[in-house]
Amino acid sequence: MKRCAFASSVMLLLALGAASVFAQAKPAQPPAAKATTPTAQQAPAAPAKFVKTLKGTADIQFIPGQPKKVGTDIVTVLKIKNLSNMAVSLLKVDEYWYNKGNPPTVITGDSEAYRKPFMPGEVIELTMRSPWKPDLGASQYQFSHAGGQVKLKKVTKFD
Repeated sequence: MKRCAFASSVMLLLALGAASVFAQAKPAQPPAAKATTPTAQQAPAAPAKFVKTLKGTADIQFIPGQPKKVGTDIVTVLKIKNLSNMAVSLLKVDEYWYNKGNPPTVITGDSEAYRKPFMPGEVIELTMRSPWKPDLGASQYQFSHAGGQVKLKKVTKFD
């Protein structure tokens, strides 16, 4: 009988201890803002919304910047505009630099990804950084996105 009473009291103590360990603490209250007017308080942030993204071919315009040597890198800034009617997800740009030889071969390059949804009509800038080599010739860009292919148009200014 004593063993049963001892075991049940140990179980009761363990249950009470576990309940206190897993109990949630009350969130700390932020200090009250001293506002001079009642409208000076900030509204709560709106919850994030799901954005439906494009599946298929995306229409993209881009303006390539002039490549510049910065330190030991060659830096190119691309301005890109989404002409599609839906957001493009995970836009990725690969830059390949070729040498001046015959036939030209790829000697360096860079890849940059835009991880946010690329909204319709939005203009973004991506900076490409490739190691500088003394015999750099021409460069080439390859665009892709998570939902399919990219239809490119190189322009001097956006529509």
